Amino acid sequence: MSRSVLLGALLPAVPFGVALVGLLLPPSPRGLPSGALAARSRAVPIALGVAGAAVSLVVSVWLLATLTGPVDAAVRWVDLGGLTVRLGLRLDPAAALVAVAVSAVALAVQVYSVAYLKRDGDDVDHRYAPYAAQISLFTAAMLLVVVAGDLIMLLVGWEVMGLCSYLLIAHDRRLPEAPAAAMKAFLVTRVGDVGFLLGIALLGVGAGSFRIADVLAHDYSTGTLTAAGLLLLAGVAGKSAQFPLHTWLPDAMAGPTPISALIHAATMVAAGIYVVTRLYPLFLAAPVTLAVLGVLAAVTLLLGALAATAQDDLKRVLAWSTVSQLGYMAGALAVGSPAAALFHLLTHAAFKALLFLGAGAVIHTIGSTLLPAMGGLRRSMPVTFWSMLVGLGALAGVPPLSGFWSKDGILVVAEEAALHGGGPAGARVGWLVWLAGLLGVGITAWYATRLLLLTFAGETRSPAAHPHDPPPAMRWPIVLLAVPAALLGLAGFAGPFVRRLSNPAADLVALGPGVLLPLALLAAGAGGAWLAWRRDPATDPAAALGRLRPLFAAGFRLDDVQDLLVVRPCRALARGVRRGDEAVVDGAVEGTGRATLRIGGGLGALHRAGLPRAAAAVLAGALLIGLAAAVLGGAA
Repeated sequence: MSRSVLLGALLPAVPFGVALVGLLLPPSPRGLPSGALAARSRAVPIALGVAGAAVSLVVSVWLLATLTGPVDAAVRWVDLGGLTVRLGLRLDPAAALVAVAVSAVALAVQVYSVAYLKRDGDDVDHRYAPYAAQISLFTAAMLLVVVAGDLIMLLVGWEVMGLCSYLLIAHDRRLPEAPAAAMKAFLVTRVGDVGFLLGIALLGVGAGSFRIADVLAHDYSTGTLTAAGLLLLAGVAGKSAQFPLHTWLPDAMAGPTPISALIHAATMVAAGIYVVTRLYPLFLAAPVTLAVLGVLAAVTLLLGALAATAQDDLKRVLAWSTVSQLGYMAGALAVGSPAAALFHLLTHAAFKALLFLGAGAVIHTIGSTLLPAMGGLRRSMPVTFWSMLVGLGALAGVPPLSGFWSKDGILVVAEEAALHGGGPAGARVGWLVWLAGLLGVGITAWYATRLLLLTFAGETRSPAAHPHDPPPAMRWPIVLLAVPAALLGLAGFAGPFVRRLSNPAADLVALGPGVLLPLALLAAGAGGAWLAWRRDPATDPAAALGRLRPLFAAGFRLDDVQDLLVVRPCRALARGVRRGDEAVVDGAVEGTGRATLRIGGGLGALHRAGLPRAAAAVLAGALLIGLAAAVLGGAA
């Protein structure tokens, strides 16, 4: 076994082993008072979670440093009706880069959670051990998706992530909205996963193998590739929150803030984008699938950006921004540049983890997630302010921060596809993605500036709070994540970094006259929000949206549409099935039982009759039998 294969196998194995041990730990006693005893009850799960994530980060960095080319290794696991499922690894530098991002964010979340979830004598401390173990399992599942060399292995990691998201979103059971949000995330993503499973089955059966190398090498018909690609995109839309299966992501904010950072930055939503890059040759051979992806990406990009402009909840602004940024990544794939999509995935992982953890620090000290309860925090929370300034600047695409370079790379390839028809899905898709991306730049700058002003500028609107920067366990992950959020984009100038992304279409950094338009839109969006706030700092700039604000805040009421077209019919069907089951199936079974009981009761009553009546009945029966015999005998 080569060193690269060993390191690749350790990537998911280490956090999985830690998760298994953590899930077997006994729960801490309820109502444990703060102090040494409480600290000891959390010491083992904390040590396991942090150590597991740290080892995963070391392994992923080691793999990135030593991996020089693609590695594909597999061993036979099981045969399913002639189809062989293998335990296999498919490693390349791009996979190693994504593994580093996943491990780094997981480590930051584990360390941050130590202080964030510290409560005195409540149920959160009692359940810290399963919480830390579930984060490790979540990390292992995502790393399995990253290194899997077989579609069945990839599917296992894909589905385990869905289960972990359900458990972690519903972690704080004191919040009434948490169980509903967890169930919604689980069910909506399961809808897409049905298509994902069918797409994998179609590819595996067609190739006679589920090994990714065999699937990519097989000569499928165009119809088969189109059908399989569209089925896979259903799963991608669910996991990576693409329209119309994006509605679970904003509601998932009911989970703990560190979990929001993990889901939005490194796991779950990144999985769908990564899988498309993994299987990209199949999508290239079926351009219809990329055209569909381009339409979904443009709608998702603008829908998420517009919805973010009207939110009053700090975490929901960031959640809708994730939806929009995922639209950028999907748009890059649609116009033919998986490298640009992966580059934005990496920069987004850095600045979005930073933003969520920074938001957690604000929420931790204010005691509320609502923007109207914030304001004036710049002076009392300087570390959080400067860190979130970097994160929001990267989100908006302010040069030279990371988001500027990765977003500009997407706009460059989209412009190329639009003006010169260079994209695999055609010029129309290029125009759609490019124009949506340009509009998204201005809108993103507007809501990022609004969030910064309402949170940190002006006067404090919550006099009862005593804001301060978070404790070291929460502060250091924020500060350290600010470094890649600021500087990772500059790696796009480095040839080795570009080559590790296996870029087949365009350079990641292509500065030229075309960059002036995004910069102008960035300045217009940020300047518009600042001028609206400057005129009246007591008024939310979102008030300028007027009658559109409720529509944007409700995410264009797509939840209501889903409720009308899907939820209500399904519930009505379920009620009809239940009534049919109770009336027909249960009715037949219970009716048969009741009839048998009645007949048995009647016979029992006759059997228990008094002796005179019984004798008379026997005599009457004998007379009737004799009479019948005489009549029948005479007739014969």
